[in-house]
Amino acid sequence: MVVLAVTWMAKLGHESDVASLFTKLTEESRKEPGCVMFQVHRHKTEPRRFFIYEQYKDDAALEAHRASPHFLQYVKKELPRVGDRVEGQLYEPLG
Repeated sequence: MVVLAVTWMAKLGHESDVASLFTKLTEESRKEPGCVMFQVHRHKTEPRRFFIYEQYKDDAALEAHRASPHFLQYVKKELPRVGDRVEGQLYEPLG
């Protein structure tokens, strides 16, 4: 299993745009056969900050996600207009 933890920050005044795009991305990503979990979180006191927790069966499943039409549309094309990717880290389970 591969885990990806990503943080995005909405540009000022674009919080609802980012939330809407993440809603669409979540719906499509969860349909991928290699996606185990895809969950977007919004910070409780910083409404511009979003945290995405993703789990994929393996590296190939993560690469398939990154090559998917919905990823290319929402993450590569639309999200950068209204938000900034702050951080992204890959993890593996210990056991």
